[in-house]
Amino acid sequence: MKEIVILPADTYTVVNKTVIKDLDRKLITMLYQPIIGHSATSLYFTLVDDLDKRELMSEDLTYHHLMSTMQLKLEDIIVARKKLEAVGLLKTYLKKDHVNNYVYLLYSPMSANEFLNHPVLNIVLYNNLGKKEYDRIVDFFKIPKVNLKDYEDISSSFNQVFRSVSGNVLIENENIRKENTNKIVTEDQIDFNLLISSIPSNMISPRCFNSETKELINALAYTYNIDEVNMQGLVRNSINEKGLIDKTELRKNARNFYQFENDGKLPTFVYSKQPDYLKMPLGDNSKWAKMVYTFESVHPYDFLRSKYKTGEPSLRDLKIIESLLVDLKLTPGVVNVLIAYVLKINNQKLSKNYIETIAGQWKRLNIETVEEAMKISEKEHKKLKKQFENKNNKQSQITTHSKNQKKEELPDWFNKDLKNEEMSAEDMKELDDILNSIDRSISSM
Repeated sequence: MKEIVILPADTYTVVNKTVIKDLDRKLITMLYQPIIGHSATSLYFTLVDDLDKRELMSEDLTYHHLMSTMQLKLEDIIVARKKLEAVGLLKTYLKKDHVNNYVYLLYSPMSANEFLNHPVLNIVLYNNLGKKEYDRIVDFFKIPKVNLKDYEDISSSFNQVFRSVSGNVLIENENIRKENTNKIVTEDQIDFNLLISSIPSNMISPRCFNSETKELINALAYTYNIDEVNMQGLVRNSINEKGLIDKTELRKNARNFYQFENDGKLPTFVYSKQPDYLKMPLGDNSKWAKMVYTFESVHPYDFLRSKYKTGEPSLRDLKIIESLLVDLKLTPGVVNVLIAYVLKINNQKLSKNYIETIAGQWKRLNIETVEEAMKISEKEHKKLKKQFENKNNKQSQITTHSKNQKKEELPDWFNKDLKNEEMSAEDMKELDDILNSIDRSISSM
């Protein structure tokens, strides 16, 4: 879907779809904030404060008001809004006009029990906090255990206290305020027709694959990156004597499978694409701008997938990408440039030590945008080339990488004239093929 450009003059209205309690603020701060960050948390509470005195609905407000209140750029607010949508705290509707109007529906956070047993959010929280802080939060929400073994339940029932008398008949009330949560939506990861047909019918009950079970399987497939073939085995091993899937067992099997494949680690999630506020403004039709747009538009995982003519990226390559995003916290667009640069000059190989050396330098230089990454890679390559030429008489000291760099063709952006060069039909086809390949990779996931 094409990104909608939001202007400071555009308006928004906040509608409260729930009942917000004091405990909700603690749930959002302790459970959600480690995942969505401070800006998204602040946006949620700002939208709550925008509501009227009855906490039902706000008046029409401008985005300029939001920018002034939060002291954030509009691009940062948009990223924060998307994070709230992703975790189910917000739904957004748009009415296009000469001044666009947005409606924000606010929802309550999940209960601590739901959140800490969610197949996606629980894993992300654990990875973002670490074991010690995660255990502290779990202990905070635990209900104290009281030994009632020697006690008798003497609580009164309703009919023991009250008696029925004749009176007026009342109709059922509708549209009364109540606490509402919004489901987290992930795109389908599993072909359930294929999955169900692969399991003998005598092994399962007709009620085995209900909507709740399918939702869990889909979430686990996304969280642990499990395809249909591997999920078949995990599901089979989780079927109990009643022909139903033991959800606890399936969770455990999926987690153990991932940890076995990934040296005991648990998955980590990162923001999907280059943040809007770090993107180049639209309107430039040069070849350079088209390349920048390509790097800005996709997640590094999908970009790397597009480089594989057939099959999937190797686990080793994916771990390198994850390290760049999670450990070094490079932005997705910058990682894409780094992938393209290293593959081009290093004979289509991602050398871990080499790529991490460059990544470390870019991090220290605070490289955040695609343009900055393209320019610094060009500058550094020229420096290395000069050093190579100055050491022609000391061949024993020249590394294999330096040799490869001299022999390999350089990336296309190593040409300042590209900024003034219109895209040729051939160039357009080449870059469109990259984007189409990425789109096909995403749609097949």
